[in-house]
Amino acid sequence: MFHGIYAPIPTPFDDSGEIAWEKLRDNLDWWGKTSLHGLVAAGTNGEAVLLDNEEKERLFAYVRENTPSEKKVIAGTGAESARETIRLSRAAAKNGADAALIITPHYFKGCMSDEALEKYYLHVAESSPLPIFLYNMPRNTNLNMSAGLVARLSKHPNIVGIKDSGGNIAQIGKIIEKTGSDFLVSAGSAGFLLPALLLGAGGGTLALANVMPEECVDIYTLFNNGELEKARALQLNLLDINDAVTARFGVAGLKAAMDLIARYGGPPRMPLLPVKEEEKRQLQEIMQQCRLL
Repeated sequence: MFHGIYAPIPTPFDDSGEIAWEKLRDNLDWWGKTSLHGLVAAGTNGEAVLLDNEEKERLFAYVRENTPSEKKVIAGTGAESARETIRLSRAAAKNGADAALIITPHYFKGCMSDEALEKYYLHVAESSPLPIFLYNMPRNTNLNMSAGLVARLSKHPNIVGIKDSGGNIAQIGKIIEKTGSDFLVSAGSAGFLLPALLLGAGGGTLALANVMPEECVDIYTLFNNGELEKARALQLNLLDINDAVTARFGVAGLKAAMDLIARYGGPPRMPLLPVKEEEKRQLQEIMQQCRLL
């Protein structure tokens, strides 16, 4: 039920650093009219680590209330403790979310062995009222979930998939090989969406889908229709812009791209800094080259 393309939406802030709820509603209205299969609230691009828990809970409810019912809403509920992750997952369920996305706890990364992570996720899965997605994000956590660990966790009935943002296609292939057909592997970046689909992934959760939702969905649709050459051409066209709004300029770059397409991105929350004017100019040129502007 969670196959397809999801946008991990940015959380809009005003100049004082407060959540700009009206701007968020305008963005949700636009995303709701696209072909996206769903949205992720309070993920990495949502600056989840910079939100307090009260804001997260309100965000879950607000996104669900302002998103068409046919589109899924996945809530980022991962926290450093199993206790807090479970509490947030229960709050997300109460506020209408369809699933929870749970990043690896990583502050004590030297102690986060496969054994520790396995016990953590199994404990959360037993207590969460929502189906959960594992979230592998080595770039930010300095932890990588092994294919063997994911395969073991996939056997739990309440662990339904993984968002893998590592970009290691060989590892993604191993995860797909070792897990069942009812376990959804979601590409964590548009940069490797088509290669992941070719290996058997069921979709993607993509920062780029915030600004190019139809193009990202088109890759998924073309692949499923067997139109691989068209999908390949589109995938190649998205590489530079995807790099710009992810690794190169980060969350601030994604928000600047939202502003450039006449949506609301706004500033990131401190300590993150907005992109500089020269960076914005470079971003604009990249967007023009891929015909987004």
